[in-house]
Amino acid sequence: MTSYAVEVEDLVKTFGDFVAVDHIHFQVRKGEIFGFLGPNGAGKSTTIRMLCGLLMPTSGKGKVAEFDIVKEPEKIKQVIGYMSQKFSLYEDLTVLENLHFFGGIYGLSGPLQKEREKQALDRAGLQDLRDRLTRTLAAGWKQRLALACALLHQPEILFLDEPTSGVDPISRRNFWSLIQQMAEKGVTVFVTTHYMDEAEYCDRLALIYQGKIVALGTPTELKMKTLSRGILEVGCDPLIPALDLLKRAAWASEAAVFGDGLHIIGKEGVDSEQEIKALFQTHHILLKRMEWIRPSLEDVFVSLIEKENER
Repeated sequence: MTSYAVEVEDLVKTFGDFVAVDHIHFQVRKGEIFGFLGPNGAGKSTTIRMLCGLLMPTSGKGKVAEFDIVKEPEKIKQVIGYMSQKFSLYEDLTVLENLHFFGGIYGLSGPLQKEREKQALDRAGLQDLRDRLTRTLAAGWKQRLALACALLHQPEILFLDEPTSGVDPISRRNFWSLIQQMAEKGVTVFVTTHYMDEAEYCDRLALIYQGKIVALGTPTELKMKTLSRGILEVGCDPLIPALDLLKRAAWASEAAVFGDGLHIIGKEGVDSEQEIKALFQTHHILLKRMEWIRPSLEDVFVSLIEKENER
C-alpha cells in the first residue's frame, strides 16, 4: 500500500498556447496538511481541479487515493471533499437545509444522514445557526458551513481552494483550527493559498509560480535552504531612494520593502552591515536601525520569484 494520498508526475495543462501547469511533480503523504502556495494565476486552482476530476490534464500522470485522475475521475469524486474559492452554498436555504441537500448528493439518507448533519453542525459550531438563512450569515460562518458540507461523507482527502479568501483574520484563524482538527483525525488536507501566515500551518509546502513548482519542503526547510545566510532588516529615511541604491549595489543579492523598512540579503562573503553603513553615509541616507532576523515565508517566496524572473 502506498503511503501517498496524492501523486503527481509530469502534469501539464494548457489552454491554447497558454501553459497553466508546466510539468509538475510532487507527492502528498496521507494525513498531512499540504499547502500549495503561490500568487493569483500561478496554476494553483487549475492543478486542484485536475486532481479533483473536474478538469482533464493535457499530459502527465496523477493519482488521488490511488485512483487515476485521467481514467477514474468519478471514483475520485466519491472519496474526496472539495471546497472551491466561490462558496457553492444555496443562499435561500437554511444552514440545516444546505447540509441536508449536500448529504443527499453524497448518497446519505435516513438515520445516518441525520447523525452526520448533527456531527457537522457540532464540529463547525453551527448548532445555534441551524435555522438561519444562509444569505444572512457572515462570511466566516458561510465558510464554516461550506467546510461542513464538504465533510459530510467523511472523505479521506479534503481539497480546499483558497478557502479563506475574503474572510477576516479571526475567522481565518478559527477556520485553520478546524482544518488542524481534521488532519489530527487522519484526513489528508490539500489547501491552496496566497496568504503567507497560513502557509506556516502546513506540514509541507509546494511553491508554484507561472505553472512551475519552484520549491518544495517544510516551512523550516524552505527558509533554511533558500535563505541560510539570514536577512538584515533595516529602517532608514528616505526609504525608496535607499531601495534603489541597494538594488544597484553589486554586493547586494536582494533588497525589498517590508512594512516600514527594508529586507536585505548580501552575497556570500560580504560584510553586509558595513556595506550598508558605507552606502548610506555616502548618499546621505539616515540609518535608523539594523538587525539580523529570521527569514519569513514571505522573504523566501519573494527571493524565489526574483530568481525565477532573472532566468
